[in-house]
Amino acid sequence: MNYTMLKGKIHRAVVKQADLNYVGSITVDTKLLEAAGILEYEMVQIVDVENGNRFETYTIAGEPGSGMICLNGAAARQVAVGDHVILMCYAQMTPEEAKEHHPKVVFVDDENKIARVTNYEKHGKLTEDFI
Repeated sequence: MNYTMLKGKIHRAVVKQADLNYVGSITVDTKLLEAAGILEYEMVQIVDVENGNRFETYTIAGEPGSGMICLNGAAARQVAVGDHVILMCYAQMTPEEAKEHHPKVVFVDDENKIARVTNYEKHGKLTEDFI
């Protein structure tokens, strides 16, 4: 049996754009994706802190260092520009892998620049920073 575990997370990023007429997905600054260990085209779950909406889409790599968080297509209806969102990516793991796993968590500032990269320990306590 495998478990679905949190792999990477970008915490409280600010939505900079919402483009209803784009085909779909979420455009994310490449530096944020890399820091969280999330790949381009990987499925992510998104939670809007302001309105509570929770939905899934896939990532598109945005310009590195741009701070871009843009919801595209139908997902643009789930958020408002200026909302804070949490992006989470999951991975399947064996019980042995899950016991040793520590997801990457990226905290950003109001411009979506990396403020801190860390990981979770048991009971949600944060560990020492990676950067």
